[in-house]
Amino acid sequence: MNSLVSLYSSSIGKKIVMALTGLFLCLFLVEHLAGNLLLFANDNGHLYEEYSRILVSNPIIRAIEIVLFLSLAAHAVSGLVLWVQNRRARPQKYREFRLDENTELAARITMLGGSIVFLFLVIHLSSFFFPLRVTGTQMTAYELVREKFSNPWFSVFYVFALVILGYHLKHGFQSAFQTFGLVHKRYRRLLDVVAFFFWFVIPAGFASIPVYFYFFVRVSTSPLV
Repeated sequence: MNSLVSLYSSSIGKKIVMALTGLFLCLFLVEHLAGNLLLFANDNGHLYEEYSRILVSNPIIRAIEIVLFLSLAAHAVSGLVLWVQNRRARPQKYREFRLDENTELAARITMLGGSIVFLFLVIHLSSFFFPLRVTGTQMTAYELVREKFSNPWFSVFYVFALVILGYHLKHGFQSAFQTFGLVHKRYRRLLDVVAFFFWFVIPAGFASIPVYFYFFVRVSTSPLV
């Protein structure tokens, strides 16, 4: 136990935690997108409702959700601590290794992107997860999605946040590959394909949902229509 604590207290330990939790969260995104693609079925949301009921009633999925939230917390805390430690260590070490203003800008963009992704998660959970699973709502899951994405401001922010998520995933995969030493030319092409799938295809798939609902399924009472 002490060895694990000692490992986590080091920078490499936090990077390993970020890499492992990040990969786990990416696998969740694949499953989550697969389920959400049922929203495109031309059945007035019946398949999506069945999917939503399984999520609520299956105890295994509920247990996985707990692991998911813990992973998200570990990922965010480790990233924040690393960022603070890097800022404190920057003045001398960055000059020695010629990591100048470009590294400073990249670090700030990464932190800003992570903050936007965190804000996006808070809004996403408060808009969908908590009404359906905690506080309760008279709407079905499909009706709630349709109602939320009928709002142009909500839809625009959602798509914007998914663009930022794509950048965050791209940077995250690069960092994870370096952490695990997967930078050999032999694996580079395969890893680039896998990374492209996660940082571009997955966010694009999620972004297609608000676009589809706003332009093709939205309710007529939405503002600014």
